[in-house]
Amino acid sequence: MIISRVKQLMEEREMTYQDLVAKTGLSTDTVARIRNDHIRECRLYTLEIVATALGVTTKDLYDELDSREASVKPVV
Repeated sequence: MIISRVKQLMEEREMTYQDLVAKTGLSTDTVARIRNDHIRECRLYTLEIVATALGVTTKDLYDELDSREASVKPVV
């Protein structure tokens, strides 16, 4: 499972949603999808544009969970 870090990176840089749209030239729908908690599908080119706008590498945009980790439910 791919966990998006875009929203966190934007907050660290005090960048708004509209700032990222303006800086990348991507559609508002595309930026909204990338900001979601999980990246389900995205072109590498799009990730490169976002990474450049945020001043990070594409690898910095996400964390990856092993599918076994994702299926484990925390005990409450």
